[in-house]
Amino acid sequence: MTATIGKITYTTTGVDMNLFHAEFDRALAKVRSEIGKTYPLYINGDAVTPAGEPIVDRSPIDTSVVLARFGAGRAEHVDRAVRAARQAQAAWSGMGWAKRLVVMRRAAALIRERRFELAALMSIEVGKNRMESIGDAEEAADLIDYYAQQMEDANGFVRPMHNLTPIERNVDVLRPFGVFACIAPFNFPLALAAGMSSAALIAGNAVLFKPATDTCWTGLKLYEVYRDAGVPAGVFHFLTGQGSDIGDPLWQHPGVDGVVFTGSKDIGMRIFHGLSGNFVKPCLMELGGKNATIVMPSADIDGAAEGVMKSAFGLQNQKCSATSRVYVHKDVAASFLEKLLAKTAAISMGDPTERDVWFGPVINERALARFLGATEEARRTGTILAGGGRLTGGLFDKGHFAAPTIARVPLESRLFQEEFFVPFLAFAEVDSLDQAIVEANRSDLGLTAGFFAKDQAEIDRFFETIEAGVCYVNKRSGATTGAWPGSQPFCGWKGSGSTGKGGCGPYYLQQFMREQSRTVITG
Repeated sequence: MTATIGKITYTTTGVDMNLFHAEFDRALAKVRSEIGKTYPLYINGDAVTPAGEPIVDRSPIDTSVVLARFGAGRAEHVDRAVRAARQAQAAWSGMGWAKRLVVMRRAAALIRERRFELAALMSIEVGKNRMESIGDAEEAADLIDYYAQQMEDANGFVRPMHNLTPIERNVDVLRPFGVFACIAPFNFPLALAAGMSSAALIAGNAVLFKPATDTCWTGLKLYEVYRDAGVPAGVFHFLTGQGSDIGDPLWQHPGVDGVVFTGSKDIGMRIFHGLSGNFVKPCLMELGGKNATIVMPSADIDGAAEGVMKSAFGLQNQKCSATSRVYVHKDVAASFLEKLLAKTAAISMGDPTERDVWFGPVINERALARFLGATEEARRTGTILAGGGRLTGGLFDKGHFAAPTIARVPLESRLFQEEFFVPFLAFAEVDSLDQAIVEANRSDLGLTAGFFAKDQAEIDRFFETIEAGVCYVNKRSGATTGAWPGSQPFCGWKGSGSTGKGGCGPYYLQQFMREQSRTVITG
């Protein structure tokens, strides 16, 4: 049945939705039949069950549902995995890039074969709606194939260089660093984990993979994909545990040659400053966003309102790329706000595993507390225009449900500057494009930005002056969201990134390798 359903992205149209939902329902039933099991760590291919209390993986939709239990690893498990990875990495690198690509492309194919079950799992474990979930799975497969194609197109990054004399041969080669720690977030537990880890693996590195504690089950499924595709046991390790118990020992281990991390700026900066001792190690990071959208009088106001609503409240604003603040020119502020509020009021909320529900829960109790803190501050210092509290009654009482919230707050408010990762949108009127750009650029973060206008001079000025790595103009399907491999490189500026070269783009893969110049004198 799945063979008749084409690729489904976050904004797909033209798909037979009845067939899609039938396949999703089948997968959902299968996943639910597997709820309640206990899983180990996998180190060098061996199942390892740590002593002590396990991690309890609960659904944010209904916290009484224990999805699974996972071993809580510690420093000794990290050390065992690092030693095995260092042993196995040389053979993985030595097999050559062409043979590695066969394995990795098989992994992408397996994700596509399993996409509905993976999507159903993410819907339950994260609280994603059906389209967000299937898009996550599809993006994971596309990321692997995209990086594999880059390696092939570059001939393994082996390049003949100019020979200064007739008796020398000069070649430039990119070679893997060795062992990478890959620390993944909860919000895209397959796509981001697969993107980071696959780039490291394609480049010839071994990987120590730690999923977020809220999404261990999806992380396990990625491990199974790599295992079944033929990635050698010692090359990819599955490590679960609390951050203080396993995350810190992971990136601090002297046998780790580099770190790839997606998460908060605070944790990322701590890793960045603590990673390098005797020499600088590669530290590839995407550290969130406080993403602004600007709306000008020349814009399609209905399209702008729809784009902001979808970007602000898709996945409950738990995307690094989500719109969390909007600056609207005073001449169209009233009409924009009227449309935005109407579209927000029409959002279907509830259990996101159901076919007609678009908006689900936030990930955990900590996120809900951040939401309530932000709304309380907005109530004290400004005006709540929509939402403003926890959703209650029926299903909502069982999970972590927060109402989609829009607030008018002063421009100097921290609500315009700090990332909360909850469904909260700060709104303000501005007098000019210049003022909007200044306000948008005040944040320390610079991941994505959106702009709605029809005036070409305004569009040009936006691109030239906005301090963000991923920029969209007039994107009705999501003002600041929806990047896809090979289409929109996902590069964070300022506090949102560490290297100036982002995932989904043409310069990401090379960062998992280091350059070696080879000269041979032949005469």
